[in-house]
Amino acid sequence: MPAIGPRVAELTDDLLSFKSEPKEISIVDKDGKPLTAGDTDRRYFEGPWMHKYNGKYYFSYSTGDTHFLCYAIGNNPFGPFRYAGRVLEPVVGWTSHHSICEFNGKWYLFYHDSSLSKGITHLRSVKVTELTYDKDGRIQVINPYL
Repeated sequence: MPAIGPRVAELTDDLLSFKSEPKEISIVDKDGKPLTAGDTDRRYFEGPWMHKYNGKYYFSYSTGDTHFLCYAIGNNPFGPFRYAGRVLEPVVGWTSHHSICEFNGKWYLFYHDSSLSKGITHLRSVKVTELTYDKDGRIQVINPYL
């Protein structure tokens, strides 16, 4: 059974409402098949974020109970998005909510963990680290504790 997909909608110019109805987007594997609900290491669960890099759209998200922060790449913000890998290895405190942005020519990953509270998951600290891409536009996996 295909995994439930995230929703995307274009905003009006004033950013206060939708130009169109939200649409479910598809995250597919290397063969173009939708990720399944049972594929808990790769399927979308929560915490969506989208950014554009070198003309491609990068949709990143949390897998939920497996604690991975993954991403998929598409040609437009409505997908489909092809699964491309992990952004961040699991953190202390397990949630992987995040954002990715560019500042002064460098890309950064903002996320949170519970390392300072020794794993008490509702006591979270904001973290930031530089995010890099390889020559093919793939995000280099970040290990937060190296």
